[in-house]
Order: sequence, then C-alpha cells, then structure tokens
Amino acid sequence: MEIRRIYRDAHPPTLERKDYFMQLLKLQDWVQYTGEKIVVIFEGRDSAGKGGVIKRITQRLNPRVVRTVALPAPSDREKTQWYFQRYVSHLPAAGEIVLFDRSWYNRSGVARVTGFADDKQVEDFFRDVPEFERMLVRSGIRLVKYWFSITDEEQQLRFLMRIHDPLKQWKLSPMDLQLRIRWEDYTKAKDETLLRTNIPEAPWYIVEGNDKKRARLN
Repeated sequence: MEIRRIYRDAHPPTLERKDYFMQLLKLQDWVQYTGEKIVVIFEGRDSAGKGGVIKRITQRLNPRVVRTVALPAPSDREKTQWYFQRYVSHLPAAGEIVLFDRSWYNRSGVARVTGFADDKQVEDFFRDVPEFERMLVRSGIRLVKYWFSITDEEQQLRFLMRIHDPLKQWKLSPMDLQLRIRWEDYTKAKDETLLRTNIPEAPWYIVEGNDKKRARLN
C-alpha cells in the first residue's frame, strides 16, 4: 500500500481511454492508406516501460499491419553471422509497422555493460550502424528510434513493485538486478550511443517514461 501511495503521488492524472485508442487507430489507418514501411525501435533501461508500451499499442491494432519483434539471445550460428543479419528478415513491407522490443542497439547497451560485447565489437558497431540505418531509410523505410527515459527513483520503485507483486515477479531477472547495480555504467553507455548514432536520417527521440500513457502516445 505504501508503494501504491508513492506511485500515485508521483504521477499526474492519466489520459482518457477513448482519446488514447483513437490516436492509435489513426496511425494504423494512415500507414495502410499511404503504404508506409515503418520500423520503430524501443530502447531504454529495464522497467522503463518498453514492453508495456508495445503491448498496449498492439492490443487494439491489426496484427497484419503491426507486429512485434523481440529476439532472444543469438544462437551459436547467429553469432558467426553479420551482426545485423538476424534483424533484416523482420523488416516491414508496404503498409506494415514493425516494433522492435530492443534492437541492434543491444550491442552498445546491455551487451556492452554486461560484458557480452567487447570493445572492438562495440566500436565496429558504432562505425557500421549509421550506414546501416541510412541504407534502410534510402530503401523507403521510415525508421523511428525511441529511448525511454525514467529516473533512478522511478526504476527503484518499479523494481520494488515487481519484487512484491506475485503477478509481476516473472519480469525480474538476475540480469535486471545486475543492470540496476550498474546504473552509472549503463548511463555512460546510453550517452555514447545517443551521441554517436543520432543521425539526421534517423534521429533519437527521448520519451519521458515516468507517465506510462503519455509515454505510449509520445
């Protein structure tokens, strides 16, 4: 109850449900009508709300138009491929939106902080990713990159909610706790990622994630 009180005090009044869904449906209809090809990247810290945003966006939309990609850790075979190769097969055709729940930016974020990517791999990534994304844009894909930002206090609060709520405990993994401990390391990795990959063809948009519904529409 104390956690609930703190959460309620920290968040403003929410948006009307009807207005919220009408905005999402307008987006879907526009994509179908224009034949746009859209890739939306969702990045951010654990518990920043990426999965919740994707779930709420897709629950009322046509799965033939909007689909989600959340890739697991690469297999031994995928580790020997070109780094971007396993993402390419999930790119959209005309009239489709693909939502990446984490993306190729895993290499400069989580994998870097946890030691699954070495310095050379990270530097190669920073060199390659701007050209890769420019190639996607030249092919007609509209690439939108969102970084969900939450405060240190908000992440601590959401972790506590996961710990104490049996229906949310499955969301918390040992890796999440490691990244929580390494808040500053992740901050440095995030800052360098945004600095080196914010290109005119595909800029980063920072979404303030403390208010979940406004984050979804933003």
